[in-house]
Amino acid sequence: MDLLTANDRPGEYPPSWYAAATPELAPFPPLAGEERADVAIIGGGYTGLSAALHLAERGYPVILLEAHRVGWGASGRNGGQVGSGQRQDQDWLEAAFGRTRARALWELGEEAKATVRELIARHAIACDWRDGIAYLAHKPSHLAAYHAYAERMARDYGYPLQPLDAAGVAGLLGTEAYPGGYLDPGAGHLQPLAFALGLARAASAAGVRIFEQSRVVAIDGTTARTDRGRVVADHLVLAANGYVGGLSREVASRVMPLNNFIIATEPLARPPIPSGIAAADSRFVVNYWRQSPDNRLIFGGGESYGHRFPRDIAARVRRALTRVYPDLADAPVSHAWGGTLAITVDRLPVFRRLGKGVWSASGYSGHGVAMATLAGKLIAEAVAGEAGRFDFMASLPQPTFPGGSLLRAPLLVLAMSWYALRDRL
Repeated sequence: MDLLTANDRPGEYPPSWYAAATPELAPFPPLAGEERADVAIIGGGYTGLSAALHLAERGYPVILLEAHRVGWGASGRNGGQVGSGQRQDQDWLEAAFGRTRARALWELGEEAKATVRELIARHAIACDWRDGIAYLAHKPSHLAAYHAYAERMARDYGYPLQPLDAAGVAGLLGTEAYPGGYLDPGAGHLQPLAFALGLARAASAAGVRIFEQSRVVAIDGTTARTDRGRVVADHLVLAANGYVGGLSREVASRVMPLNNFIIATEPLARPPIPSGIAAADSRFVVNYWRQSPDNRLIFGGGESYGHRFPRDIAARVRRALTRVYPDLADAPVSHAWGGTLAITVDRLPVFRRLGKGVWSASGYSGHGVAMATLAGKLIAEAVAGEAGRFDFMASLPQPTFPGGSLLRAPLLVLAMSWYALRDRL
């Protein structure tokens, strides 16, 4: 089954609150015939749009090909959280790579956040940026580790995290479901589709030629071919993330598509988050949420590992919402949608040189708003002959999923189901 067509109508954004609330971007034409560019980019999400914009600003003629609409995939459907560092915390990174490389990864993560903020400011992207994410321990036994990590980050990295107890969580988020955690005031959150479309507008204004409804069916070196044409280029960027499909076995073996689901309530008379921050918890299948400007609760939770989304997304997510906010058990839901992100074995992104002039970055594992945007910037540097930072990311171990193409999905289902069951117990 084809992930690009399994759950959505061709060329249409999913029925999300983001799509309903974001000013429409006029469609770009499909590719027809042969075109020439210095750089061809496959994928109109954060990675592809950021790479296109940064390359155009360096003077490169760029063509971007998107199978549906720009921002159509995970970039326009996610929870909008712009977290610090990498998907793995600094304790894990230091144990895996040593303190020097772990610090370099932290600094890249901080640059990723700064890049998002800078692009929003420079291109006047109206995407409801707000500061602060609370990371919550869902078990009392986790709380000491959360507070110790906050203390360590202040001591060793000069990065302040604010420890929270149950009362602190209740005051910031209006829920009594968590014993505590910490607040990251340097993280932030935004409306993800509005950010993606803002990048597309900026890229187009910088001279990028964008073609929508132009699915790439084959790659031959640095040439990308669609059903109706092809782009011949000196460099090719594969920025398809969870939708890479058969375009690269090397990437697909390291990147696993994963479906995640979000609901938006109707505007609430008493919205639960007076502080305006976002939140995410420590469950293996993470709950995450933020509040919209019109006082809706945007709540994500629940995953699936097959191609099809569940028939009743709202019911699946509402179960998680009710555990966090019992008073909202009967709150009307206005929108429910799913999206396909991509995870890796170790939850670190996969940067790859796939051949001469062929660059790829994907597999952001739920940390993609910032890191995918930075990945586009690093790809632009690499195309321009400054590949040191891209190659640093590519030097990280990038294991393949066990089981090969036939068994990797069933094995992942077993593993994820076990961890999800452990959370419930």
